Amino acid sequence: MAKFKTWIKAARPRTVLLSFSGVLLGGFLAYKTGPSTGSGTLLCVLFAAITAVLLQILSNLANDYGDFKKGTDSAKRVGPQREMQSGAITEQEMKRGLAITAGLCLVSGALLIFVFAGLTWKELSVFAALGISAVLAALLYTLGKRPYGYRGLGDLYCFLFFGWAAVAGTYYLSAPWFDFSVFLPATAMGFLSNAVLNINNMRDYENDKASGKNSLVVKLGLKKAFVYHSLLIGGAFVCLTIYLVLHQAAWYSYLFLLLSSLFIKDLITIKKTKPESLDPFLGRQVKHSFLLVVVYGILLLF
Repeated sequence: MAKFKTWIKAARPRTVLLSFSGVLLGGFLAYKTGPSTGSGTLLCVLFAAITAVLLQILSNLANDYGDFKKGTDSAKRVGPQREMQSGAITEQEMKRGLAITAGLCLVSGALLIFVFAGLTWKELSVFAALGISAVLAALLYTLGKRPYGYRGLGDLYCFLFFGWAAVAGTYYLSAPWFDFSVFLPATAMGFLSNAVLNINNMRDYENDKASGKNSLVVKLGLKKAFVYHSLLIGGAFVCLTIYLVLHQAAWYSYLFLLLSSLFIKDLITIKKTKPESLDPFLGRQVKHSFLLVVVYGILLLF
């Protein structure tokens, strides 16, 4: 039986912080604009965070299993060795791990929408469908006969579920109404999430191309993928700024823009770095995105 530490590695902890960031941003926005700020709101944010993290782990495990089965995780692959690739987790163990994680996602999501959110039956049906779709999307990223991650659609999933759904969904569950301007920071979070995925796919470009995994980076090529990456970072800061302008935020709220120096510095270095050496920037992108959310949210509250 695979050891606990092995499962921790398979869950890829450095990516989990990103899924939590979207929920945290939605919580900040709800706290700022919604009058319902009691324990119910905190529980909504807590269980939304748990559900988002479980979905991220489910996606990571499914990616480990799917890429191994399709031969994508070969000896030529760069980056950290995957757990099924190394033999640390067997196929049967991974199947059980996927089933347990998917079940936990559904339980956490059910508690969120049926117990803590206080939704109407119509709203419950919408969020239940969204939750089931999220679980299926996490699994089908690399699993099945036609996994969408192998057709360049991984960025769309990442944008929708870890951007729009995480931020706007948390906001709606935590506040008594919905403000469509929330889609601006939600879009920013989607862009930042895609930037993490893009670094991962630029690192794996050669192996993915040889294995028939047509990620968006493989379709674009490395030069255009870097341009795409730059647009994602710039677009995130633009969306966050426009939201502040629309809500007539105080001048100090714009101090979050100082953090753009961290992202610009990384962009300059990424430009000069060979794809196979990009792995450290994946963790840096996650950490910088989380820091951006925390600073943005705190400045917004004040």
